[in-house]
Amino acid sequence: MKKKLWICLSLLLVIPGLMIVTSCAKKTVMADLAQIQEDEAAKLAAEKAKLAAEKAKQEEITRQRSLDEKRRIEEAARHKIIAARNLFMNEDIYFDFDMSDLKPETQKILKGKAEWLRNNPGESVIIEGHCDERGTNEYNLALGDRRAQSAKNFLINLGIAESSLTTISYGEERPADPRHNETAWSKNRRDHFVLE
Repeated sequence: MKKKLWICLSLLLVIPGLMIVTSCAKKTVMADLAQIQEDEAAKLAAEKAKLAAEKAKQEEITRQRSLDEKRRIEEAARHKIIAARNLFMNEDIYFDFDMSDLKPETQKILKGKAEWLRNNPGESVIIEGHCDERGTNEYNLALGDRRAQSAKNFLINLGIAESSLTTISYGEERPADPRHNETAWSKNRRDHFVLE
């Protein structure tokens, strides 16, 4: 009977001990499973945040490249406009000695200027008539005026508004080349165009 008593006592001690151990183990497993889920959720959130940050960075790079390209295109267009304006103003027309008639090559230049003026309708032009140093001041002022008027009339006949064209004569006062020879004189017999 003592043996049965010992077995019963042993069972009474072992069974509750096993219950305690197994119930604690389940709590630990449950706690570990909850921690694992939390860690996975945190990793997933961090990964999502990293992907969102990378996407935002790529979008910013793309936006910046687009802005840079737009600026480059605008800058190129601005340079093109400046170059066209400079060409318009720096391309003079030349006349023969004591003449105000337009030569064929002069008419070709004026046709190009008329085309540019049609494409830029807000522009106004001063046509400056110039002469070489030969002749009196009064004669050269009148000749410079005839040269400027000749170019103005040609442009008007090509459809340019008269209100956008102004003439002035400087006679021999503003030589392009101050030397006193035929090469210099041929450079000074000209109409010069200034955009206002």
